[in-house]
Amino acid sequence: MCRWNAYFGDPIVIDELLYQTDHGLIDQSLHARQGVETTNGDGFGLGWYGAAGGEPARYRSVTPAWSDQNLRDLAAHIESPLFLAHIRATTGTPVQQTNCHPFKHGRWLFVHNGVLNGFHAMRRDLMLAVDPELYDGITGSTDSEVLFYLALTFGLERDPLGAVERAVGFVESTGRAHGVEHAVQMTLGFSDGERLWAVRYSSEHRSRTLYVSADRATVQALHPDNARFKRLTDETRVVVSEPLSDLPGVWVAVPEATALVIQRGQDEQVPFRPQVPEPAAA
Repeated sequence: MCRWNAYFGDPIVIDELLYQTDHGLIDQSLHARQGVETTNGDGFGLGWYGAAGGEPARYRSVTPAWSDQNLRDLAAHIESPLFLAHIRATTGTPVQQTNCHPFKHGRWLFVHNGVLNGFHAMRRDLMLAVDPELYDGITGSTDSEVLFYLALTFGLERDPLGAVERAVGFVESTGRAHGVEHAVQMTLGFSDGERLWAVRYSSEHRSRTLYVSADRATVQALHPDNARFKRLTDETRVVVSEPLSDLPGVWVAVPEATALVIQRGQDEQVPFRPQVPEPAAA
């Protein structure tokens, strides 16, 4: 599988999360503790938004994250209020740049940890459901990118969470038609540059791990002498496949079949319920 991080809050230098924590994403590329694989060396990607908004920038490479000096240099000099980073462990598709996350369309970024079981059997049906106006945007061969484009097809721009629920519902119904009982295994992160969504879900209700940082007051009360935590604000949130440190009370497990909406002001935690879209929509 894979590992990913997402950050939302006041601008920070990106390497603070990738490199400067005890068990940051770059360390996880070699020493993941809660993933299916210990090593995630089949490429990586970083997508970030500038303080002024607009479409995100992106850097992807097929080299292992731990050995890419360009990533280290970029991360030490880029400051961002919202970014997503991903390290890849392929489930069978080629190691190539177009298969590295985050996937991007317009202002949207999308990362996935997991697998669409039976993807090769379903692939034709899933691809044919993608809006023809979007189809040419698919440049890789992963199930993750197809899931992203299904979400775009089913209304990501106007109803982000509902669109992902419809995309997952469509994959599950297509899977059943092909004899696949548990088609979806996923944690997702996606953003339009203004909000960040994170989802933990699987068809068999045994999803991969996902955590969100506790609120500022809790973290600062537990660790009053930590210099990094003194800089936190009420808006700061970090979502991770596995904790970046072993400090108690900092990381809260996201429940099964749950979506987070992280935004300015009050965040939301809601049930994630896949829906089979209407035939006309599919």
